[in-house]
Amino acid sequence: MGSLPNQGRTPGVAGAHMVVCGDDGLAHRLAAELRGVYEEQVTLVVPPADRAVRPPVVGRARAVSAALLDRVVSAAVSRAAGTGTAPAAGEPAGGERTLEAVEPTEAVLAEAGVERAAALALVYDDDETNIRAALTARRLNPRLRLVLRLYNRRLGQHIEELLDQAAALAYGGTPADGAGGRDGSADASTTVLSDADTAAPALAAAAVAGTTKVVQTDRLMLRAVERLAPGPGESTGPGGLATLALLSANGNDPAFADGSESSGDQGPLLLPDTAAVRAADGRRGSVVLEQVSYAAGPALPAGRGVGVVAPFASLFSRRLRWSLAGLVGCVLALAVALWVVTGIHPLGALYLTLLDLFAINDPAVGKSTERQVLQLLTGLMGLLLLPVLLAAVLEALGTLSGAGAVRRPPRGLGGHVVLLGLGKIGTRVLTRLRELNIPVVCVEAGPEARGVAVARRLRVPVVLGDVTQEGVLEAAKIRRAHALLAVTSSDTTNLEAALYARTLRPDLRVVLRLYDDDFATAVYRTLRAAHPHALTRSRSVSHLSAPSFAGAMMGRQILGAIPVERRVLLFAALVAGDHAPLAGRTVGEAFRAGYWRVLALDTGEEGRGGSGLVWELPDTYVLRDEDRVVLAATRRGLAELLGRRGRGTGAG
Repeated sequence: MGSLPNQGRTPGVAGAHMVVCGDDGLAHRLAAELRGVYEEQVTLVVPPADRAVRPPVVGRARAVSAALLDRVVSAAVSRAAGTGTAPAAGEPAGGERTLEAVEPTEAVLAEAGVERAAALALVYDDDETNIRAALTARRLNPRLRLVLRLYNRRLGQHIEELLDQAAALAYGGTPADGAGGRDGSADASTTVLSDADTAAPALAAAAVAGTTKVVQTDRLMLRAVERLAPGPGESTGPGGLATLALLSANGNDPAFADGSESSGDQGPLLLPDTAAVRAADGRRGSVVLEQVSYAAGPALPAGRGVGVVAPFASLFSRRLRWSLAGLVGCVLALAVALWVVTGIHPLGALYLTLLDLFAINDPAVGKSTERQVLQLLTGLMGLLLLPVLLAAVLEALGTLSGAGAVRRPPRGLGGHVVLLGLGKIGTRVLTRLRELNIPVVCVEAGPEARGVAVARRLRVPVVLGDVTQEGVLEAAKIRRAHALLAVTSSDTTNLEAALYARTLRPDLRVVLRLYDDDFATAVYRTLRAAHPHALTRSRSVSHLSAPSFAGAMMGRQILGAIPVERRVLLFAALVAGDHAPLAGRTVGEAFRAGYWRVLALDTGEEGRGGSGLVWELPDTYVLRDEDRVVLAATRRGLAELLGRRGRGTGAG
């Protein structure tokens, strides 16, 4: 996790707010996330209404006020008559202010109040626009916390280092001092994220585990699952890490399980203690933190599908392998017959048979009739062996020369994930699924897609063809698949593929990437009603990636947020010594029910596939000042830990 800076508001700036600049649905979603989850004051900078894409309707599943967003969108539409060449200041509406501008120029950023802002998010779809605006913003406010949306990982790493060095030098320190300067007076960090990278874990988790309530920490993917009846203690056994909340009811409706609806009058109890969990045993459901694992029936053997060297069995077709096996059996039968007829040693009989097979033995002139017949049969077998050997050589050479080509799904494959689309999002999802060692079969319309090369490198089978055409999904073994994950850029293509897959297998788990939230909700409810026994999830990339961007704007230590009915749990990584309620206390003493709970200790010892995190810490473990811990907290609890008690945050 590295050094974790303090996450207060910008020092010396009263009423510091946050600025979000973007040109698509992610900007609107991010602004709503900051207002609804973190209760921040937000200034939203978007293009004029006649040039911007239609923003998605947000705020249903993540405790965001839909009425607030409607007011913001209405205000933006009412100001659409502006020229668009200069920002048009909007009136504050429920803590959100909207400006309209074609590009985030220096004048636009100044009008948005970047000089006195705590954080700025640049989430334009164009990398160059985000970089240019970030350089300008860093000059205007060296103490500003920057969050950039870039798809290019390598370029993003260099830009992040450059902007952090600029912030450190502006503090009067050196680049080695970090973004906080020598005195660490502010968190002027720069975080570069990709919507594809941030949405990929949730999409992968939805396909594997059926939920998008996930938090990614280092190499681990954690999910919050709802159970109808918690056990008598906090520990949930293998795979269970902690009880995060007690639900308002033991609901098992798919919508309630997804956190979008709630039944019952009693609200959820966040971060309960052991006594509360035991008291609710059998009466209230619980939310338990678990590590995402894959167990979906037959899968590929370990190691298959990865690497660059083809396994030996894939060098020859199944028919050719059976032909070779038959010839070997015939040769052994002839050797046994020669042994019986002549009475020589079995090894000698096999040796003579092989000599006859390759036509290098002396003719059996003057020998017995049986010996002569066996020699003729063996010679005939040798003639049959020649084309089989030639076919084996040609097939092996073709397999080796085509090792860089896409693979076809192997026979007998089952329990895999069918990934539809290998574009920007699909490529990241494919990489994430393979990191979890989950078997995947990809479907892509054309070989020029950016993810085809990645699939070839990972030795992942790919079916090339239009998924709307009959036979394409069948070639991907959809009837034996664990789930269909449709992440193309076309909503109609994803929906058509899902509907066709359900006709082939009604109980198939389906995860759809849909841009519009209203459309996604309608599709989800319709498919759930038509197939009540099959799991369906429909999500937009902006819906899945906005929490990560919002967490980065709050500070690098914010790992993510998980909704629990109408409330929210936050996950953060903190240094124990920087916070009095944690330093020098045991894990049990540091736990404060309803506020925060220490979940894991970061040992910093990564390797051998591990993440360096120690879970299920004993209550007697004493937290040292240098310990970095991962904790779950409510909004009020995290605000208190970070010294932000003055804000009127709610308990959830």
